[in-house]
Amino acid sequence: MQIEFKKKELFELFKAWLAISLAFGILLTPTLTNDFGSVNGFLIAFSISMITVGLGFVVHELAHKLTAQRFYCSAEFKANDIMLLLAVIMSFAGFVLAAPGAVWIKGGVNKKQNGIISFAGPFSNFVLALLFLPGLFLASGLLFIFFFQGFLINSWLGLFNMIPLAPFDGLKIYKWNKIIYVTLALLLLVMVAFGINIF
Repeated sequence: MQIEFKKKELFELFKAWLAISLAFGILLTPTLTNDFGSVNGFLIAFSISMITVGLGFVVHELAHKLTAQRFYCSAEFKANDIMLLLAVIMSFAGFVLAAPGAVWIKGGVNKKQNGIISFAGPFSNFVLALLFLPGLFLASGLLFIFFFQGFLINSWLGLFNMIPLAPFDGLKIYKWNKIIYVTLALLLLVMVAFGINIF
């Protein structure tokens, strides 16, 4: 099945991707400034963030969208402009609260289908984190930072969305299948703990 986009939706996705990448780029810049200078350090940090964080965000939302459309639902991503602005502002203080927007779904789905649609998002981050994982053992220097950020941010993004409270994905997954919920949540928790431990 081909993913269907509304005209404004691609702009909404790009806007959110750009803002989140900017926020994490600002956050990462101090780590690179000593080696590359402030301007070059930011440009490198922003580029890394566009691939690692930006990719994680876009894939997460597209996973929701594609899965919903497979259940013949209408699904459209809408950016949260206020939260995007706050993310950029907070990055100057050394932390980011990333809630860039959400895929809004219309159509009749049962509890299982709703759970599967929700599961697709954090599971996609789990898969992405696994793809970045080998680089932690093979790379060094700037490449290590690239793989480390890709691994940790995707692990954290997946775990954050597993919170079993509305409006997070975790609540719908938990209501659908508790075994799947616990398994994915524990795997992501272990990955986040591993990433923090090697920081």
